[in-house]
Amino acid sequence: MNAVPETRHSGHAGHAGDHVLVAEQLARYYTVKRGMFAHGTVKALNGVSFALERGKTLAVVGESGCGKSTLARQLTMIETPSAGRLLIDGEDVAGADREKIAALRRRVQMVFQNPFASLNPRKTVEQTLGEPLAINTPLSATERADRIAQMMRTVGLRPEHAKRYPHMFSGGQRQRVAIARAMILDPQIVVADEPVSALDVSIQAQILNLFMDLQDEFKTSYVFISHNLSVVEHIADDVMVMYFGGVAELGDKKRIFSKPRHPYTRALMSATPSIFEADRTIKIKLQGEMPSPLNPPSGCTFHLRCPYAIDRCRSEVPKLREVDGRQVSCHRAEEVGDVDA
Repeated sequence: MNAVPETRHSGHAGHAGDHVLVAEQLARYYTVKRGMFAHGTVKALNGVSFALERGKTLAVVGESGCGKSTLARQLTMIETPSAGRLLIDGEDVAGADREKIAALRRRVQMVFQNPFASLNPRKTVEQTLGEPLAINTPLSATERADRIAQMMRTVGLRPEHAKRYPHMFSGGQRQRVAIARAMILDPQIVVADEPVSALDVSIQAQILNLFMDLQDEFKTSYVFISHNLSVVEHIADDVMVMYFGGVAELGDKKRIFSKPRHPYTRALMSATPSIFEADRTIKIKLQGEMPSPLNPPSGCTFHLRCPYAIDRCRSEVPKLREVDGRQVSCHRAEEVGDVDA
């Protein structure tokens, strides 16, 4: 499963110049210690490659512990990769000096899961939105105030409420403030880590539609991290399914949702409820839990839970390869989706 994939984009990818972000064999390892001594190495990300098109949304899905949040920290340059390359608008992050990193960070902003936790309760919305403008732009105080008012209107908030503190807003309004903060510097890329999961279901669609409206207006590219496939189906152009730090399946949303080719993707899809009887599929219950990152299994990391597993899966790590118009890391990908296990 933790394949060594080619650097190519699936689905409706364009030329290299259309890619605002490219990850090549991106890896992040952590040393786990017991007392003073190293106990083992956790490969939270293990050779992840993908490309993000300008103005498009790549959704990243998978169970807790699959590496989604670690990937978000890499893409936002909170952490540096242990191996591999990350290119933002053609610039290699690894080779960049401190000044260049600061410039690249302005191009990549993040929206977090919990807006109440991610907003400073002691700062008004005006201060929260004004700070990045004061640090990163030559705008005067009057120009900053105009920009803040404009951005508040853009995200569906009243400019006169800029003097309010986060606790004076509802959950959905707070997330609008967080989105405004991410968008205030007009970034090329926004990494959204479960941005609607803490909100009431009635508010989730409004926030998703706001993301899509902002993308239409500003041509922003999104990496949208979620465990909710209904949300992903609504917002994504392409989908990357992760398992145990690697890429299970990567490609165009319509291809993956209509006929998943990885057993793990298939199980995730079958667990998504639908109100339409025609869209319901046979439920696939995964056996067991994700393996311990300190003791990964041999061969395909999914084989212990996979209904399709054969001897080859237990001994040979599958490469990420082209199957049916997308990339899949599974020895039996051609059979998955065509026949039952």
